[in-house]
Amino acid sequence: MAVTIDRTVTEEHAPSPPARLSLTPGSAPGLLDGAWWPRSRDLSRELPALAARLDHSWGRVTRVTVNPVFWPVIPRKVPVTGHTVHVGWFTNEQDPHKLLVFSYTADRLDLLIVPPETDPAAAARLMSAATTPGSLLTASRLMEDERAADDATESRDRQEEWETEGGTAPPPAGNPPGPPPSARGM
Repeated sequence: MAVTIDRTVTEEHAPSPPARLSLTPGSAPGLLDGAWWPRSRDLSRELPALAARLDHSWGRVTRVTVNPVFWPVIPRKVPVTGHTVHVGWFTNEQDPHKLLVFSYTADRLDLLIVPPETDPAAAARLMSAATTPGSLLTASRLMEDERAADDATESRDRQEEWETEGGTAPPPAGNPPGPPPSARGM
């Protein structure tokens, strides 16, 4: 996939709605520190709201890194109220479903990125799973588990719909189709 690196500092956009962010409570070590559910794949538009939310509770965000797989344009710098956030990217070293956030005062946050197109129920499950204290599940593993659960639900729903519309279950194994044995010619 081709990645576009935007080397210009973008103008500040109209204020974005507050970031959809969920952080792990307490300090139990785990592989993820929370989850972020952006509204689009436009980092220039999404990062200011995230940084503003974290600046107050965690420390001034100075830098973030992403894997470019899901981001069509990666700006080098994003203006945030009062400062600039530098954006970096890694293709092989970083999980594509994870955002790393760095600040002056704290070490770093590893956040699951919930895709913007995710339906609200699935997003809520993912954000909850990513904030489980001490969890050893990676961001990609959480996404795989959610896809598998979604596939199973779709399959079950199709089966139920088929049966409600007149479909029947296949005959039990071992019984040949046709009339019962007592009705066959004697």
